[in-house]
Amino acid sequence: MANTENGKVPLKEEDKKKSYYKYYEQDLAPFDPAKMEKMRKGLTPDKALPFKDRNKLFDPGYFEDEVGWCVMPDGTGYISNLTKMPGVTVEMFDWWFAWHSLDDLRYTIWDPEDHYYARTMNRARALDPDLSPRERLWDTTHDILEDTGLGPEGLYINFKNPGDLGYDVSKIGTEACGTIVTGKGFGKGQPPLASPPTIMTHFVREIEGGIELRSRFWMGWTYENGRDVKALPDGIFMPPMGPMSLGMHNVKEFTNLAAILPKVYAEEKDNW
Repeated sequence: MANTENGKVPLKEEDKKKSYYKYYEQDLAPFDPAKMEKMRKGLTPDKALPFKDRNKLFDPGYFEDEVGWCVMPDGTGYISNLTKMPGVTVEMFDWWFAWHSLDDLRYTIWDPEDHYYARTMNRARALDPDLSPRERLWDTTHDILEDTGLGPEGLYINFKNPGDLGYDVSKIGTEACGTIVTGKGFGKGQPPLASPPTIMTHFVREIEGGIELRSRFWMGWTYENGRDVKALPDGIFMPPMGPMSLGMHNVKEFTNLAAILPKVYAEEKDNW
């Protein structure tokens, strides 16, 4: 499945009639080259946040390195990224994750060069008017096709209530944290290296004029029955290209989402 001549993923003809098609047509927001270079080079494992310490994200301030990736001594992969999102609110961010999986083009406008589709497998919940956007996402699974730099690859993300992945939910909605979008990711390829179980977390903090997004991926980890579980077999190490390419993709996609989300939300917030 190749990109079209304009370097973007192919669309169906009917997509051109949709109100948000214009975001597909426009150029992607330019990312910071210095930040992308930092992500390419990565960081040392001593600068990473171990999965067991994830609640330290609620602590004030920042870690020494908020942007980078590495392969940990136990073989698992780690990615962190910090994205400033001016004009974006907590409500917009929660809405986006509930909204975008209801139509392929919605995921594509997030990153028209790399996002083919994200399709909720729990459509009734995603459309339930009695639930908040945040609740509409919990316990749903998205079937996704995207290119993070290694060619189009299919994966699933099972989104969870943060408390179900070991986060201290009493601190959500405070100065420490506006919201958390988190879930278990797993690919459609052959484990353990092609599609290692991954815990994804987008941790949102309100700042003056918008929000900041602190993204974390722990590749080779999952959470079962209240326990952290290393899902990568002992002696197996993540190939560096996996976390590096995902980290660089994360810089690109969230730079563009930061640029378009305030307008998309204003225009489409009631268009489920």
